[in-house]
Amino acid sequence: MTLPDNISSMVQLALREDIGDGDLTADLIAEDSQSEATVICREEAVLSGRAWFDEVFKQVDPSVKITWHFEDGDRIPANAIIVELQGPSRSLLSGERAALNFVQTLSATATQTNQYVTKIAGTNTRILDTRKTLPGFRLAQKYAVSCGGGKNHRIGLYDMILIKENHIMAAGSITKAIQNARQLHPGIKIEVETETFAEFEEACAADADIIMLDDFDLATMCKAVQNNPKNIPLEASGGVNLDTVLSIAETGVDLISVGEITKNIDAIDLSMRFKT
Repeated sequence: MTLPDNISSMVQLALREDIGDGDLTADLIAEDSQSEATVICREEAVLSGRAWFDEVFKQVDPSVKITWHFEDGDRIPANAIIVELQGPSRSLLSGERAALNFVQTLSATATQTNQYVTKIAGTNTRILDTRKTLPGFRLAQKYAVSCGGGKNHRIGLYDMILIKENHIMAAGSITKAIQNARQLHPGIKIEVETETFAEFEEACAADADIIMLDDFDLATMCKAVQNNPKNIPLEASGGVNLDTVLSIAETGVDLISVGEITKNIDAIDLSMRFKT
């Protein structure tokens, strides 16, 4: 995924909620004070979020000079200096928290995604994200997933059809739901969530573009892979964690969606330190 186009507005909002009418503590520093600072990553991580970090200081003070030592998608060793800054002390202090918040959050998503990608290395299966993202961070986290080696699923409700259990119940059947989708939105990709092998067979017969195998056990998942005459891409979902993801991939499914990589993340430990 390329960089999203809402970075500026995201940063604007972050600075508004943090700085408000002014940084009262930074006012204690002499206006002409200049400083150098480094940002240290205290743990192993995959970097994501440089553009947001840069935009924070662009909006706070364009005179701040930023020198990166890593690219988005790079693996960072523990205790590495990832970026250095030079500029007015007040500006560095005012932008610090917002800039770090973006990088520590997006790097957390990239890092966790990469852990899943690494676990299934050697298979033909891809790790997918979901819509279970932090509110307002959808595009940013989708970008971070790509930095970690994952694949983006649909962005929202507007760019792909995903017929789930409640849609099927309301429509009457999988077949009816797919027929309605084809009539109302021709040319749009259709995925169907199935919970039993019989539903999988119905989705195959109705020519779904992608079929989700939701909470299938491994044996039934293997059965679906082996009985897929139209070679419809299959996505496994439910019960996925770092302990189970490899065995799921080894069934031969094409995709594994993981909500955890965007919703259950621990921020990467970053700190900014002024040089003495």
